Amino acid sequence: MADQAEFTHFDESGNARMVDVSVKAETVREAIAAGTITMSQQAYDMIRQGTVKKGDVLGVARIAGIMAAKKVDQLIPLCHPLAITSADIDFSFNDTDCAIGIEATVSMAGRTGVEMEALTAVSVAALTIYDMCKAVDKTMVISDTRLLRKSGGKSGLFVRPDVP
Repeated sequence: MADQAEFTHFDESGNARMVDVSVKAETVREAIAAGTITMSQQAYDMIRQGTVKKGDVLGVARIAGIMAAKKVDQLIPLCHPLAITSADIDFSFNDTDCAIGIEATVSMAGRTGVEMEALTAVSVAALTIYDMCKAVDKTMVISDTRLLRKSGGKSGLFVRPDVP
C-alpha cells in the first residue's frame, strides 16, 4: 500500500483509490464557497417579488443546496462521506446585473475538509434557481463558483486573495 502520508488518490500501481484519512487528526473544519447566477430582468424581478409560479425559489434552492452538501460522496468520485454538522446558504441581490449571489458555509469536526461540500451546495442551489425559472429565462448563466475560505486541518487557514 502507498504511504498514507502522501494523501494521494492513486495507489502504487497508479489506480484510483479513496485516500485513507484515518491517520489525520480531527479538527474543526469550515469552508465557505460562493457563486453567481445572472438572469433576465423579468426572471430577477419575479424571484425578488416572489411571483415565480413554481413557488419560493430561494427557499427551495437553500434546501436543495444543503441537501446536496450532505450527499457529496454520492456525487463526486472518491469523496469521503462526511457527517457535516452545519450547512447554511445565503443569497444576495445585485440589481445592476440582475444577478443573485450564492454563498454556502459548511462545517464539521473531522479528518478531512468540507470544501467540496460547500462548492457543491453553491452549484446545486444555482441549478435549482435555474430549474425553477427556466420557463421564464433559459439564458441564465451560472458562474464564478469558487472557494472563498477554508479553515482547519493540516493546511490551516486559506482565504482567497481577491476576497476583501
